[in-house]
Amino acid sequence: MASTTPSLAIEVQDLNLWYGTFQALYEVDLQIKAGIVTALIGPSGCGKSTLLRSCNRINERLGYVKTTGHIRVLGQDIYAEDASALQVRRQVGMVFQRPNPLPLSIRDNVLFAHRLHRETSASRADEDAMVEAALREVLLWDRVKDRLAHKATGLSLEEQQKLCIARLLPTRPTVLLMDEPCSALDPEATAAVEDLIWDLRGNYSILLVTHNMAQARRASDECVFMLMGRVVEHGVTEDVFVAPKSQQTADYIEGRFG
Repeated sequence: MASTTPSLAIEVQDLNLWYGTFQALYEVDLQIKAGIVTALIGPSGCGKSTLLRSCNRINERLGYVKTTGHIRVLGQDIYAEDASALQVRRQVGMVFQRPNPLPLSIRDNVLFAHRLHRETSASRADEDAMVEAALREVLLWDRVKDRLAHKATGLSLEEQQKLCIARLLPTRPTVLLMDEPCSALDPEATAAVEDLIWDLRGNYSILLVTHNMAQARRASDECVFMLMGRVVEHGVTEDVFVAPKSQQTADYIEGRFG
C-alpha cells in the first residue's frame, strides 16, 4: 500500500470495527490534513467517537472490539504488528468530554504524561520550563502561575479542560483528538476553549467530535458528516454547511433528523 503523503496527519483506509457482534464502523476511508481542525459531525450513535478513539487505539482496551483496515498517523500504520500502543498514545493526544484532571497539583498534572513516557529524568529547571511553556500555550499561565502547587480539581471547568490539553503538550504530540471538549462548559467557557482550539491549529492537527453545529462551523476548517457508521461527506466546512453534496448531510444540518 502507498504511504501517507506528508500533508496528511491521519489516513484511514477500509476501517471496519465491531463491538462484539455489532458493527459500528463500515469501510471508512478518510484523509485528515495536517495542521488544521477537522470536525466530525452526525447523530448520536453514528460512529464519531468510535472513529476518534480508533485513532489512538483506546478502543482496543475493550476485549470484545475487533478492527480491520488501516489507520496511518503521519505515514505510520498504528495497527501494525510492531506498532506500540504506548508510543501511539504519546503521539496522538486525547481530550475527553468532561475535564479529567488528576487529584494532584496543577504542576504535577502538566508533567504527568511526560514523566510516564520519559526515557531519562529531567531536572527541576527543565520541568519548570515545560510547565510554563505548556500553560502558556493553553493561555493558563497568567491565571495559575502563583498557585502551581494547588490541587487542579479546584480550577473552574474551563481551566480544567485547558489544563487537560496542557497535560498532553510536554510529550510533543502531533495530533490532538477532542471528543466533545466543550459539552460540560457554559457558553463563555465554550467560546474560550474554541478560541484555544483555533490558536493550536497549525502547531497540531486536531480532530474534533461535536454535536454542536454552530461550533463545527465556527471552529473547524474541514467537516466530516457520518451516518450509521459510514462517512457520508467530507469537505471544507463552509462548503459542507452552505452547499452540501449529499441530501443526508443537508437534512442533518437543517435539523430534519438527529
